[in-house]
Amino acid sequence: MSPDGYTSRSQNRPRRVLVTGGGTFLGDIIAAALLAEGAEVTLLVRPGTEERLGPLAQRVRWYSADVWNPASLRGRARGHASVIHTVGSLQADPRQGLTHHWLNFVSARNVANMCVSDGVPHMVLMSSVRAPWINGGYLRAKREAENYMGRVGLQATIIRAPIAYRRGERRHPFFVLMTMLGSTPILSWFAFGRIAPMPVDMLARGVARITLDTERSRMIYYAPDLRRRNTAREARLAAPVLPQEKVAQPLRDVHPFELLDEDSPFGWLPPDKK
Repeated sequence: MSPDGYTSRSQNRPRRVLVTGGGTFLGDIIAAALLAEGAEVTLLVRPGTEERLGPLAQRVRWYSADVWNPASLRGRARGHASVIHTVGSLQADPRQGLTHHWLNFVSARNVANMCVSDGVPHMVLMSSVRAPWINGGYLRAKREAENYMGRVGLQATIIRAPIAYRRGERRHPFFVLMTMLGSTPILSWFAFGRIAPMPVDMLARGVARITLDTERSRMIYYAPDLRRRNTAREARLAAPVLPQEKVAQPLRDVHPFELLDEDSPFGWLPPDKK
């Protein structure tokens, strides 16, 4: 156990992990957290956006692939122990055929099928906790994706994450209050602890450590589980997930809701459906 209270089960951990959503904020910061844990990381990057990886491109293996095009995914996951799927969107545009089902379920289904065909036993899905401010259509699509992973026989790990934010950024007072309530003893033991916004560096570090933990005891994890995978120091400070390295940043400031939206804030949307 570290002096700050977190014990890392690092022995005999699977080391090769593929992350979808390379070149996006959440995909890149999870990749960086995995690197900091000693994992070998492969990123799937949407064709034409490779330059968004920045210096991270020198630390990972990466491939161009489109999660809405199953043919482009063939063979990409071969040889990996786990796949972390980060792609999805809270923002839908049904007029273009970009429904929540298409954006969040179809992409996850294609990645799950890639895992099955490439012999990857374990898939991690970045899902969402149920909260009053989360779109119902988005939640239904995520739950459908969760169920699909079980139906195709994958060992599934589901991260029902709250919305996330970068430390130091300006936030709406309501979400600041929710974060405070979610960190208050007794209140944090109930619903507030699951739905309160959390720093994205804590989220990424928790996801990386859960993915690499060979003694995972359950399928679904929530914000308190992610917090427990951080030391007390990491929880207090914006500890970098990849020291002395700059991870690719989003091209513009985004609303906190969008930090779990790996498409629309960063230009990763499927081609227009004709």
